[in-house]
Amino acid sequence: MGSLEGYLTYDSKEAVRPEELQDLYRFTRWGRSRSLEQIERMLAGTSMCFSMRREGKLVAFCRLMTDFVFRGSLWDILVHPDHQGKGVGSALLDYVLDHPAVRSIPLLSTYTSDLVPFLARKGFEPREGALVLQRRPIEYT
Repeated sequence: MGSLEGYLTYDSKEAVRPEELQDLYRFTRWGRSRSLEQIERMLAGTSMCFSMRREGKLVAFCRLMTDFVFRGSLWDILVHPDHQGKGVGSALLDYVLDHPAVRSIPLLSTYTSDLVPFLARKGFEPREGALVLQRRPIEYT
């Protein structure tokens, strides 16, 4: 699961350089203002990073924040526009969800309005009323 011909999948922060991740963020409305220094700090503080490459180029990324026992949350699910619609995002999420460090976590969540139909195919379901989103509003973008 999670493999796609011509693509290599990684489960290490060391497989991602901040400069190339910054390049992927430029295709989002929410991450394009992230600085290299912020991305370096974010990578250092993230539990696990997952990525895919084709011909050496970073084409997909997501990260997991977790205690590895009870809860985990997926963030920054990104696929370069040139690789969207080719199964890259599905392959990456399959790899993440079947990863030995992740598959036994009973509750994985993510927060997005853009990827609802895509994530539904991976078993994620909206749960209105199950959680109350509370946040301390500090916006960076």
